[in-house]
Amino acid sequence: MDGKILIVGFGPGSYEHITVRAREAIQESQVIIGYNTYVDLIRDLLTNQDIVRTGMTEEVSRAQKAVVLATEGKVVAVISSGDAGVYGMAGLVYEVLIERGWRDGDNPLVEVIPGISAIHSCAALLGAPIMHDACTISLSDHLTPWAVIEKRIEAAASADFVIALYNPKSGRRTRQIAETQRILLQYRDPKTPVGLVKSAYRDRQHVVRTTLDDMLNHDIGMLTTVVIGNSSTFYYDELMITPRGYQRKYTLDTIEQRLRPGERLKPENEPWSLNAATGECWTPTNPQSSSVQSGMTSPTGPTIRDVATSDISPREWASAALNCLNRAEKTSHVSAALSTRMPSPRPSIFEIAVSPGVANKKFNSVQLVLLANLAGDEGEIEYTTAHQLILRTVTEDPEHIVKCLRDGGMTVLPVGDVIKVKACDFCDGEKHEGIPFAEEISRRLAGIPVEKELRIGFNGCAMSCYGAVNEDIGLVFRKGKFDLFLGGKTTGRNATPGQRVAEGIPAEAMPDLLERIVTHYRENAFPDERFHKFFARVGQIEGFNHRDRPQTVTADAVCGS
Repeated sequence: MDGKILIVGFGPGSYEHITVRAREAIQESQVIIGYNTYVDLIRDLLTNQDIVRTGMTEEVSRAQKAVVLATEGKVVAVISSGDAGVYGMAGLVYEVLIERGWRDGDNPLVEVIPGISAIHSCAALLGAPIMHDACTISLSDHLTPWAVIEKRIEAAASADFVIALYNPKSGRRTRQIAETQRILLQYRDPKTPVGLVKSAYRDRQHVVRTTLDDMLNHDIGMLTTVVIGNSSTFYYDELMITPRGYQRKYTLDTIEQRLRPGERLKPENEPWSLNAATGECWTPTNPQSSSVQSGMTSPTGPTIRDVATSDISPREWASAALNCLNRAEKTSHVSAALSTRMPSPRPSIFEIAVSPGVANKKFNSVQLVLLANLAGDEGEIEYTTAHQLILRTVTEDPEHIVKCLRDGGMTVLPVGDVIKVKACDFCDGEKHEGIPFAEEISRRLAGIPVEKELRIGFNGCAMSCYGAVNEDIGLVFRKGKFDLFLGGKTTGRNATPGQRVAEGIPAEAMPDLLERIVTHYRENAFPDERFHKFFARVGQIEGFNHRDRPQTVTADAVCGS
């Protein structure tokens, strides 16, 4: 029996906004697969279906599970909020199928069921902000390089699109929304209307109407959709409205219109159109115009062609010529305005991790002054739990900054989803035997990009006072040998230290062993998969076996999940 995958977009989450087909699909399914929050939102629609629920960043495993179950003959619903084809699961399910050589019509059958996307539900709550050309941009750079997202923001801003920002900010991604605002302010008035809609049509719905220059002063998170108006968007009381342009041809406060229906689509009555813009100015020597043939005049007054083919006074002839010149002048002004709005090369924000070394934890006064000077008036310095300072500054020459820092005796590394080596201070050098190994491991691995930030903790003795065993990978140096801990979970209600998978590994062997472990993770991890989840999924790394541990959480935390 052929199986079926129903990829269901259930809209904002409220029952009345779930389509009839989406409800039917959920009812006919034998298995429901979805993110925890999404399963909870449709719980009232569930009967006796099997439920497969996972957390964030588990999209690939959900898609793979759906394909496996459907191939076995089951009817599987993969659920997404909003529309499953807009940052949802539809594309990923197809990609997983394609990797298996699946063709449309093969087992399993696939049906994508559309839903109301966030841009539409949020727009309805704000008024009518997407009445003209609009686009959606996700600010999540976990799967899409930020450089690509930045180009899209700039293109949408310069083209005067209404923009809906999805995934604008999270606990770890805080700079992206600020960078977006900075780019937009190069093209948009600071008072451009902006709507912030959180949890549209859900229990905790919250709507804020603000402006482009003020929007960062309000709470923005992963559940927020940011709707940014274009140059014509305005507020009317609590309504955010983007005009379509009807006022160019119509009078909205009178029943009788100055243009009859048959006249409204003629080029001379829409001088902004492509046909009108690419034509030459009307001249007395070219009588083959629609206005001459129809006996019409331009809505802004008589044209030169009108004058040439009728008994019109010299004054009206001059008026027609002036209209033509005004149109040409207006076109040149528009071109000039657009040219001034095109971005000139601009300095970018440079971000780098700085430390005095792996074992050394002390900056001297000269280094601190150097850091302050490089940060300048527009930069900042942030202390982190990774035993590093993050330097952020505006510069056109990042290589110069790196050279200055290294010349000042500091270690410089990239930030983000990279490997970070955290070592203790070796009791200010009293327990110095492990320092060369810490430095070698840092030299080989620190700063290498990975799917998710990976921390290697290094303790110089068995006291483990720096908490190395709590990191993704923990190393405890004892009498020339290492104890190895894998899969620590540092945050969340189920935070646990790593599993001690080996004792007494010769110190000389550890750098090579770590390099192999990290390489295995980099080559085989799912997108956004943390090391402890990867270790649990694959079950074994370099001969070290993962062991399941009982959950010990008995109460919900006040915050987080």
